[in-house]
Amino acid sequence: MIQVDGLTLRAGQFRLQEASLRVSAGEYAVLMGRSGSGKTTLLETLAGLRSAEAGQVVLGGVDVTEFPPAERGVGYVPQDVALFTTMSVAENLGYGLRVRAIARSAVRQRVTEVSRLLGIERLLDRDPAGLSGGEARRVALGRAIGFRPKVLLLDEPLGGLDEATRDDVYGALEAVRSATGASVLHVSHDQRDADRLADRLFEIAGGSLDEAPFKRTDAAGRSAASEPARAPTPLSS
Repeated sequence: MIQVDGLTLRAGQFRLQEASLRVSAGEYAVLMGRSGSGKTTLLETLAGLRSAEAGQVVLGGVDVTEFPPAERGVGYVPQDVALFTTMSVAENLGYGLRVRAIARSAVRQRVTEVSRLLGIERLLDRDPAGLSGGEARRVALGRAIGFRPKVLLLDEPLGGLDEATRDDVYGALEAVRSATGASVLHVSHDQRDADRLADRLFEIAGGSLDEAPFKRTDAAGRSAASEPARAPTPLSS
């Protein structure tokens, strides 16, 4: 669950005043806005990378308003994916578990599970520097979900991809949604992302954050009213 109440924040000329937002457990929300509207600033605030002037942030049922990033328990994928280039793909996938002192055997098992879910088993021994854009996005997603967070924050996870690769990554996001049961907030400037993925749509403009009605479409482009997220099938523990 993601809950924001009365959030006020400032970054340069941008100011968001008393914003509120709710994403239920297991829901996939897309946050839309033009470049410079404050989408990334808001996401970074939820991740703990920026401080708010006022308001409350509750993630996974815990008030994390004063928590540093490492204690918020969220899976975060920044816009530039920021893979660790000194680690292999497998080491990237297992990073969140290793820093939590999880047993090596459990880390290996989880890396195998995540790589299968995202179809990246063949990449495990690769250097991230040699990955394509779509491959890097999948690895970044895998690293974010490795430690089973209750909340995922995704900053433009489809930005800059060609159509074929975009569709491939849509599939990865849908797999993550189905398998993890995490509440997801996905920042985008592209309406197609909401049409394909969202249970909820939020719009940010002029320092205001609002929920917007919308109709989701399936992969074939057929329109369907947004429905509550179905109960997910969790990955094995």
